Amino acid sequence: MTTIAVFASGRGSNFKNLYQAIQAGKLSASLGVVVSNNPGAPVVATARSLHIPVEVLSPSKYEQPSIYERDLQAVLAKHQIEWIVLAGYMKKIPESIVSQYRNRIVNIHPALLPAFGGKGMYGMHVHRAVFQSGAQVTGVTIHFVNEEYDEGPIIYQEPVIIRECRSPEAIAEKVLQVEHQIYPAVLNRLFTESYEVIDKRVYFKEKEQIHD
Repeated sequence: MTTIAVFASGRGSNFKNLYQAIQAGKLSASLGVVVSNNPGAPVVATARSLHIPVEVLSPSKYEQPSIYERDLQAVLAKHQIEWIVLAGYMKKIPESIVSQYRNRIVNIHPALLPAFGGKGMYGMHVHRAVFQSGAQVTGVTIHFVNEEYDEGPIIYQEPVIIRECRSPEAIAEKVLQVEHQIYPAVLNRLFTESYEVIDKRVYFKEKEQIHD
């Protein structure tokens, strides 16, 4: 079974959804640790209430990035982490960690990349930009993390029709429902099936079965 670290900065709805999927046997993984940069984040309290180890590492608290990276590497080694799963994590992953976990760091983005991605495009910032653009279709992208914001190989995308949404908040709610549906399923495929990464695409060797 794959041991994962979940990185999260906020309320942790995707973390809780992944936890429930593991408990229900829908995601073949073990939660080794939750890593957060924010000691006051609701996800920290949620993880502790579930008796899951929590490590709070705030890059801004370190005088030297190299010391932060050393401590983060030590946490991952301590908990014997095989994969890193981002669930609303607001900090860039250090290049040394990306290199160590190449194609084993997964992020979920609330839009159809490469549109509405890049530095500063997260959470409601994305949904406001989508709403203001007049787009009638947005979606969810699950991708590997590389050295640049939202530019890693795309694993899976799911479109979401938003032509009836009258606010960014309505878009956010609709997109989050899809995130909760597909994230555990896609992760489970990564952990249990064969695939290959070619340029910016990920190819599974089995027939796609994301939806129940």
